[in-house]
Amino acid sequence: MAPLEFALPLTPRARLDVIDVKAQVAHLHGDRLDPYRRRLYASGHTTAGYLSQSLAVRLASRPDLLSPYLELFGTMFPAGAGYRHDQLELRSELRPEQKLTEPLNGDSHLAFIGGGLHACVSYDARRAGPAYFIDLDGTYEGQPRRRVTTIVGYNHEETVARTTFRVPVSGHPIDAVNLKDARFGFYSQLAELIDVHGVTKGRVRIALAPGEQAASLTVNEYETLLMQHDLAEVLRNPLRFAAEKARHAWNDPLAVPAKAIGYAKYDLVRAVNRLVDVLGLQASRLEQIVARAVGVPASRFLRMQRSVDLLVSDAATPGRGAVTVGTYQAPILVQWRSAPGAVREIDVSVTRFL
Repeated sequence: MAPLEFALPLTPRARLDVIDVKAQVAHLHGDRLDPYRRRLYASGHTTAGYLSQSLAVRLASRPDLLSPYLELFGTMFPAGAGYRHDQLELRSELRPEQKLTEPLNGDSHLAFIGGGLHACVSYDARRAGPAYFIDLDGTYEGQPRRRVTTIVGYNHEETVARTTFRVPVSGHPIDAVNLKDARFGFYSQLAELIDVHGVTKGRVRIALAPGEQAASLTVNEYETLLMQHDLAEVLRNPLRFAAEKARHAWNDPLAVPAKAIGYAKYDLVRAVNRLVDVLGLQASRLEQIVARAVGVPASRFLRMQRSVDLLVSDAATPGRGAVTVGTYQAPILVQWRSAPGAVREIDVSVTRFL
């Protein structure tokens, strides 16, 4: 049975919204996907995506669990906390008319990266539970933003190619590298592998090589201010923007520098405690990690990933597969410690859906 692919439009109801795509598919398309054992979900948006299936199932097991989980990252990355990404006058890539309508969403990008959201996930369709599409920036000035997710039903996949790619990085301890940048030749090598093996429906997995440490991968917008300033600030100090929000909210501006970080720590601990209470845990690993996290780089406890998946599809050109990502999406390698020889290795596999 050939894989089945279709696009599903979604309408967020609020800036932070959670939509069960699995339920939406059943409502709009009935049993079209029932014959398939696996489903791939792909989001083309940089502030909306999916949780891994295991985490989605755990959060869905309790109706009061998802909100505290999202609140934790909302506490770390509050809206309007002075993100450089939101200083539109500095965004040289935007046209003047774009600056009038561009959402201020630096918090949503950072929550996507730090909260463990994926642009592309594969679920076992036989396993009960939802497929949550989590939108962190679903409305702008009260109006819903246009969202679309791609769904592919398939039964099996076979690996057709594996390779290792060496990525040059800077000597700076904190760095972010856009793997979509043509200068690296990474995307052209992916395109060649896909063409040589005739993959029309499948996926590419990009993973840090086993020996790589102090690094992660994500799929997001590679915008200079976001990557080189906002994300870098978070990796240096996880409470940087929570403290900034507290500083603005404090009534005595002269006293703020000494007190803001204390209030940020209090807010983070309160959010963690709420999540732990809902889970019914005591002295949990989560509490221990966050207790350390208020004094160490955010990379120690953020859900930063060692691998990401990209959809391969021939929807744009039937019969010829290509890596399919949203307009502003790019796979990004992030490091928070210098790499030996200023090079990092990533393992790449290409699979075909059957």
